[in-house]
Order: sequence, then C-alpha cells, then structure tokens
Amino acid sequence: MKTIGLIGGMSWESSALYYRFINEAVRRRLGGLHSAKVIINSIDFAPLAAWQAQGEWELAGELLAERARDLERAGADCIAIGANTMHKVADRVEAAVSVPLLHIGDALAAEVRRAGLRRVALLGTRFVMEQDFYRARLAEQGLVVAVPAASDRDVLHRIIFDELCRGEVREASRLWLQALMRQMSADGVEAVLLACTELVLLGEEGPVPVFDSARLHAEALVDWALS
Repeated sequence: MKTIGLIGGMSWESSALYYRFINEAVRRRLGGLHSAKVIINSIDFAPLAAWQAQGEWELAGELLAERARDLERAGADCIAIGANTMHKVADRVEAAVSVPLLHIGDALAAEVRRAGLRRVALLGTRFVMEQDFYRARLAEQGLVVAVPAASDRDVLHRIIFDELCRGEVREASRLWLQALMRQMSADGVEAVLLACTELVLLGEEGPVPVFDSARLHAEALVDWALS
C-alpha cells in the first residue's frame, strides 16, 4: 500500500470526512484491521480564506506548494489537495513535488462519465462556480457544465463559509440546497456535482444523481494507493 499525502484544513470539517472516507474505503477493500497509510498536513484556514477573498492566489499557491514538499519529504507517495477551491493552484503544487498530484476534478469527471451522464450542475464556492480553472478541467473531459444564477451563487458561497466551514449544519440551508437542485434539474441537468468538500454535510439526496467530490476523491486516492 502506498502512502497518501493530504493537504487538509480547508476546512478541517471536510478533512475529517476525508480521513473517514479514505479509511472506510481501505477497510471495505482489504477487510480485517487494515487502514490507510496517510499523512495529513493541516493548515490554518483563516489566513488562506482571507487570501482567497483578496485574490492573493500567489501567496496561497506558495503555501500549498510548501506543504506538499513537506509531505513528500515525510514519505508521501502522492499529494492530494483536500479542497475544491484550492485546486486553482494545483499546477503550482504539482510543480513543487516529484510525486503525482491526484486532482479532485478528475475523480468527479471519471465517475460522472462512468454513469453515462454529461450535463452537470456545478455547486461550490463562488471561485469554483465562476472561474475557469475548475469548469475547464471538467469540460476537457466531455462534461457540459451549468452553474446557478448569480444570486444563488452568492447564497451558496455564504452557506459554505459562514456555516459549513464553521461546523454549522442548518436545516434551512439543506432545504434551500434541495430546492436549488430541483430547479437546476428542471432546467435540464442530468447530475449535480457537490464541488465543495463541505457540501456533503447537507446531504447527498437530489432529484438527479448527486456526486460528492470529497467521497469520490477519497475513493480515487485509495484506488491509487492500492494499485
């Protein structure tokens, strides 16, 4: 079994899910008392979130690159960024190490294609929904990407940062998300991508198939570790 190096803390709420998803996948596949070989380098999210809001992506990229180098030196055989938004600097992180970086968007796209689906609703932070770094990655793999209206993107971004990243899971937000998925399904999307690793805290049920980025990324990491 190879060792997974996870850059976490973005937020730690979803990093805790990653650890559970990774180990559940190993136990499911190997049985017995097996667990994952994983090293987690967890950052302080507050300054990083401020850099995101200020557009200081160079600073964010250098921080994650440094953490990736630390993981490689500690013995990690691959690197994973445990967040969707921070894949904006994935190229910078990948260039900083000699081990492979396993991209969360690739894990999502592969599962959607396996399901025979193509037109997807992309739900995540404002950065993920509005900027090209993530949408283009999915489009390159044959997916047709739709995002919510601007007002809904604002609400979703607020729910992520003001609630889920702080450990608050509100029923009103869960119901709002369900309504948004119904609306986008009526508009013709075939699947919903939870492209924020905290969104799974609001549930995975929807009117169309729902694909959780954190869970699928964890499964892809275990696939690689056991290959």
